[in-house]
Amino acid sequence: VRPWQISTRSATMPERHRVSSGSPYEQPIGFSRAVRVGDRVLVSGTGPVWPDGECDPDPQVQAARCLEIAMTALSQAGGTPADVVRTRMYVTDAADWEAVGRAHGAVFGSVRPAATMVVVAGLVDPRWKVEIELEAVLATEPVTD
Repeated sequence: VRPWQISTRSATMPERHRVSSGSPYEQPIGFSRAVRVGDRVLVSGTGPVWPDGECDPDPQVQAARCLEIAMTALSQAGGTPADVVRTRMYVTDAADWEAVGRAHGAVFGSVRPAATMVVVAGLVDPRWKVEIELEAVLATEPVTD
């Protein structure tokens, strides 16, 4: 038995709810677009995938598409943008930080989650300039500043 094959799940472990976005990468890689366990929702790295396979070259448009997909998954897991506490943005060119930041700010400007932007050598599809993931903690009561 290998360590990752040993179940450490207790009887009190909250149920795991998986969300699929229909990404062609989910099945072969073996991941879910989002997973909710208790009040936490984790949304996987999300690329700018359009249903028709096209990819707009503009980094702000790509970031907006990533966030659209991520927000849909978050919503299906019971969350809203206000529940997001952390985002990670992976960009292939540091010069795109402002464009990606504008798309991020359009969704999270008033939420202001902890955010990280990292420049990477490349993403799964060479047309992609950005990939975004997020974490949310669902509020049990309304959140005020």
